[in-house]
Amino acid sequence: MSKGTVLRRSLLGAASLVALPRRQVAAQGNAQGTAWPERPVRVIIPYAAGGGADTVGRILFAKLGEILGGNFIIENRGGGAGTIGAAVAAQAPPDGYTLLHDATALSVNPALFERLPYDTRQAFRPVFLAARVPNLLLVHPSVPATTVRDVIALAKAAPDGLDFASSGNGTVQHMCLEMFARQAGIKLNHIPYRGGAPALTDLIGGQVKFFFSNASSSTGHARAGRVKPIAHTGTGRIAAFPDLPSVAETLPGFEAYEWNGVFTPAGVPDAILEKLSRGLNEVIRDPAVAERLAGLNVEARPNSPAEFATFLDSEITKWGKLVREAGIKLD
Repeated sequence: MSKGTVLRRSLLGAASLVALPRRQVAAQGNAQGTAWPERPVRVIIPYAAGGGADTVGRILFAKLGEILGGNFIIENRGGGAGTIGAAVAAQAPPDGYTLLHDATALSVNPALFERLPYDTRQAFRPVFLAARVPNLLLVHPSVPATTVRDVIALAKAAPDGLDFASSGNGTVQHMCLEMFARQAGIKLNHIPYRGGAPALTDLIGGQVKFFFSNASSSTGHARAGRVKPIAHTGTGRIAAFPDLPSVAETLPGFEAYEWNGVFTPAGVPDAILEKLSRGLNEVIRDPAVAERLAGLNVEARPNSPAEFATFLDSEITKWGKLVREAGIKLD
């Protein structure tokens, strides 16, 4: 059986989950919104444990439980580039007792998959943009490059282009290299890995020489000199490397973040949504939480559900355009 067949069956299986009548549950939620949460809340993270979304999610929801006096239980539902867990969340009763803590892939998948078991814009209510993490443009120490212009020059001088690792097809690291190639007018050969960790391991070992890596996972290696940071994909400067320029200083408009945020299924009562939003904003103002996130190069700012919804819409539009123009397809 092919990987594609397994993925399609998994998606169809998730789509077949039956939710309670939404009007009935919403009415119950409106009556109980001020008391929520009265029982444990399931937080679906549609990726494996130990990744960026999982790490940030566990920090946030541990503190949120203290603030709201509830119990938030993390449930990792990996697979299908995040679509399996997202489908489960989309079909859950909209009573506030199932949340989704998703990441950048949620905004990329509508363009990558011809058919999803949910409509990303309609199935969820955005609650809180929990984190934005820039990527680092890394090279192996042996590469004779110290600037973005040096990397571009190397690519233009290479008859067959440069081999660039990524964390996998459709990931934000894949999006970064495609955007870099298009804006710089160079040829890059995509080498997808099964996650950022093995790609970073091979970069350190010299099996690959170029990689856009999540800053949270690669900062320690960059500081130790095992890899060489060239630039970051955010704007301005980042705390971990205050002298490191952004790619945008060479290629104006280049900006890409690994983000993650909190969603509810569509139909969750406003009272619960607002209580959740207030609680999460309080979480990131906690000094201990802020210090932990800063140590991971995670940018966390106060925001509202409306602001997060606007951000999500812009991400779906941006990545959808790139996927179509670059002709990116999943295996």
